[in-house]
Amino acid sequence: MRVPLLDLHEQLKPLRDDIVREVTAVIDSTSYIMGDKVEGFERDVASYCRTKHGIGVSSGTDALLVSLMGLGIGPGDIVMTTPYTFIATLGCILRLGAKPVFVDIDPVSFNIDPDKMEQYLEEQPEAQKVKAIIPVHLYGQCADMAKIMALAERYQVAVVEDAAQAIGAMCPIEKHGVTSWKRAGSIGDAGCFSFFPSKNLGGIGDAGMVVVNDDDLAEKIKVIRVHGGAPKYYHAVVGGNFRLDPIQAAALSVKLPHLPDWHKARRENAKVYNRLFEQTGLAASGKLILPAAVFEDAAEQADGICEYHIYNQYVIRAEERDRLREYLTKAEIGSEIYYPIPLHMQKCMEPQLNHLSLPEAEKAAAETLALPIYPELTVEMLSYVVETIADFYA
Repeated sequence: MRVPLLDLHEQLKPLRDDIVREVTAVIDSTSYIMGDKVEGFERDVASYCRTKHGIGVSSGTDALLVSLMGLGIGPGDIVMTTPYTFIATLGCILRLGAKPVFVDIDPVSFNIDPDKMEQYLEEQPEAQKVKAIIPVHLYGQCADMAKIMALAERYQVAVVEDAAQAIGAMCPIEKHGVTSWKRAGSIGDAGCFSFFPSKNLGGIGDAGMVVVNDDDLAEKIKVIRVHGGAPKYYHAVVGGNFRLDPIQAAALSVKLPHLPDWHKARRENAKVYNRLFEQTGLAASGKLILPAAVFEDAAEQADGICEYHIYNQYVIRAEERDRLREYLTKAEIGSEIYYPIPLHMQKCMEPQLNHLSLPEAEKAAAETLALPIYPELTVEMLSYVVETIADFYA
């Protein structure tokens, strides 16, 4: 049996005619830059995320970049983030001449550890230069935003949520004794999404979005994405070409209404994996550690549906990870390592940050493995994955 890591053909089949119709409408309109399709998609995403503004941009990377630019981040500023994520998070900080400060991750969620953030802010003399925090909601699960926002308020630091893998994910925020569930991207000063094809909401190419609640910041980002021109050809600031393509907006608008069902299917697949792995005894043996949904218990006690995890990835920790991956490949089962080298150990960071010791990120990089989790997987396919892993450890 063949089980790919992701199969977009299965998702496309029932949507193909609608996507072709909407893309064809863009082609026939000859309106190829911005326009109604982009504006409509921006409104729909803002409504879904429960924010005032959605600003379509060219990629998730550019969403981070324009957000930092809109907040005025530049040389001499420090931006605090996680070492365990895709390099785009780091690249945007460096491109603006700011200094990245990495804080190690929580070993359970793989997200940035707010207790270690607090330790840095309290103890390091240079902490006064911290102007922004970029928490990454890794694998489709929110970071501990309640603690992060409390720190940001105390130290007067902006928060840019890297929610590239987490559109629709929710986490509980308690304020004045009342708990409310907030969607990823709606909690900090700006939320950044990627619509790379492999995401839960994936385009037919590169695309991204920034969601914000502050009117002034939204206007700044809108200006920055069109070369800083406001009005056209008049430039008080330097921006860039960061516009969302209307063809991407058209395709994504077809997909967006299906997102809650796709999220639900991924959570159901995760539950099947968990049950099957527990039946094999692998979870109890310690050879595998299954992914923890840290907000699941709270969600079950809440009123209404709380999407505590959207499982952009289902990531296990595994003994002999690399050998296991080779075994899965031979059995025609797709897998991936997100991420094999923490950011502070990347060659492009020599010699600035290679000396750092961030043990939890380094341990995760050596042990984690993503398994297929997309909505169209069958129980038979999931069972085959688990049986193959059990055979490897037998």
